[in-house]
Amino acid sequence: MRLSCCALFIVSLWTVCKAVSSKSTHTNNWAVLVCSSRYWFNYRHVANTLSMYRSVKRLGIPDSNIILMLSDDMACNARNPRPATVFNNENKAINVYGDDVEVDYRGYEVTVENLIRVLTGRLDSSVPRSKRLLTDDRSNILIYMTGHGGNGFLKFQDSQEISNAELAAAFEQMWQKKRYNEILFLIDSCQAASMFKLFYSPNIIASSSSRVGEESLSHHPDTDIGVHIIDRWTYYALEFLEGVSPASQVTMENFASALPSDTPLLSGAIFSLPLLEKRMYDPPLL
Repeated sequence: MRLSCCALFIVSLWTVCKAVSSKSTHTNNWAVLVCSSRYWFNYRHVANTLSMYRSVKRLGIPDSNIILMLSDDMACNARNPRPATVFNNENKAINVYGDDVEVDYRGYEVTVENLIRVLTGRLDSSVPRSKRLLTDDRSNILIYMTGHGGNGFLKFQDSQEISNAELAAAFEQMWQKKRYNEILFLIDSCQAASMFKLFYSPNIIASSSSRVGEESLSHHPDTDIGVHIIDRWTYYALEFLEGVSPASQVTMENFASALPSDTPLLSGAIFSLPLLEKRMYDPPLL
């Protein structure tokens, strides 16, 4: 099947694809970026999410179309020797916190309930526009999640879990309510592939950092602060995205080849494509 491209979908990976035979109905791009972990030792999960946020903005999705959910504020943590900064590399080349970060849900606002309400649009009338995912059936959405997971769940705040069944049901509600055209779902956690095992809604492509029964590993620590600062899968995903521009003609195959390959004791990146019935290397990302 020949496929046409979807404009900036992940806008960086993020353009996922478009069924051919019909004309494109895609007109706008959104991103939902979720760090579900808190506490200093989970610094890397905040850095993962802020790094993805930086790439999404650089590639053209404005803050008005991004929902950023951070369970903890590492930039202002008392243990941070460099206040108002978050780095994703020990060389400290890029402060991914930056000067213009707009966090929509922070701290204890980052809950399973709030995520599901954001995705499905079931928010109280008092919730401001900036905290709403105002998508429609012409919207392509990047959904990125990172944290601690297990077989069929992702932990929130060490006190809650979202299950793969709940996430699948939320995506189905989105489809029924015409809240997306296509979704690119990326997740970096242990046993991450289990989170899309129950997806049954159309037009979703998913990639994870680990298979069921497999751990997702951190990449490297920063000895100055005593914690790991980015996860392995996200590190290589971002390395790829840094070489992408809005004019690039890269494909899902290019992205997949940039991720860590299967090696003993290390996580392997995998893709779930049967719902789209199309090959990952046919459509350009941008």
